[in-house]
Amino acid sequence: MKDIQRPVNSHENYHAHVYFESETLLQATSLCEQAGEQFGLRIGRVHQRPVGPHPKWSCQILFSSTHFEALVPWLELNREGLTVFIHPLTENDLEDHTTYAYWLGDSVVLDLSEWQG
Repeated sequence: MKDIQRPVNSHENYHAHVYFESETLLQATSLCEQAGEQFGLRIGRVHQRPVGPHPKWSCQILFSSTHFEALVPWLELNREGLTVFIHPLTENDLEDHTTYAYWLGDSVVLDLSEWQG
């Protein structure tokens, strides 16, 4: 059994990327909108294509350490099978997306080529 790293609130700012496919577009959009409304958070665009290191369609939720303790468990309870990728915003994108990253649901392989030599 794979050891799952529990999310830890150890940085100031974060992104949560809700991954989805065409069949779960409405579910993911609804989850992001609800998070924005309930927690007063900024929601990024709904990308119906891979963007950056993210190999799946995704919607981004921007949040701070202030919201971490309430938002992360809420996402876990309400994601209904969707995968959510959580990472901090430091000045090291590679570490943010690897060392400090957390997964709610199944992890996927990110395209880290833009940060690796």
